[in-house]
Amino acid sequence: MKPAFKYGLVVAALVATQACAGNPPPMAAVDQGWEEVGEASWYGPGFHGNRTASGEVYDMEAMTAAHKRLPFGARVRVANLDNGREIEVRINDRGPFARGRIIDLSRAAAREIGMLGSGTARVRISVLERTTAARPAARRGPVEIPEGCFLVQVGAYRDAGNAAEVARRLRARGESVREVRAPGGVTRVLVGPFETAAETRLTLERYDGLLRACDS
Repeated sequence: MKPAFKYGLVVAALVATQACAGNPPPMAAVDQGWEEVGEASWYGPGFHGNRTASGEVYDMEAMTAAHKRLPFGARVRVANLDNGREIEVRINDRGPFARGRIIDLSRAAAREIGMLGSGTARVRISVLERTTAARPAARRGPVEIPEGCFLVQVGAYRDAGNAAEVARRLRARGESVREVRAPGGVTRVLVGPFETAAETRLTLERYDGLLRACDS
């Protein structure tokens, strides 16, 4: 059995177990401002490259997380209550399934809020915008790319060292990368620019990034 397929079966079994135990099912929608406080953990090398519950391939260096109930695609702020550091992540997986934990961060996100060494931290989760669970039948069409010079932002980091590490990994993949210091002490990691809209669209979807004009 392939590891990714096996992991998918494990997730499905755990979700089914939760449903049988009477735990609430995943949310159909969540409003901006929804909050939850509890313990966070992180997951990394053992799952890197496997399929997440949303169908995406898990990248431990992407700013993503697993939650038992929040809709896939929800963007949340995670604040480490032990040290005050914060990070924004996107929900793309289900978990954690350890008792008492409310969110499983990617390795990059855990590093950003200073909990790699401890493995866990007490956090507050805040939903940044209203999100409705995607319906399989309502797939998005190709992203429309306006005319002009654009880059794709793949991450924004308060720790410049983390930004440099992500940039190094991207360059190792053959990407053209820029590190730009932004207001508020954040370092943006940008890929590009690109010669065609097709290249821009492909990179935007590959890294689930943000489109930024070259002169922004």
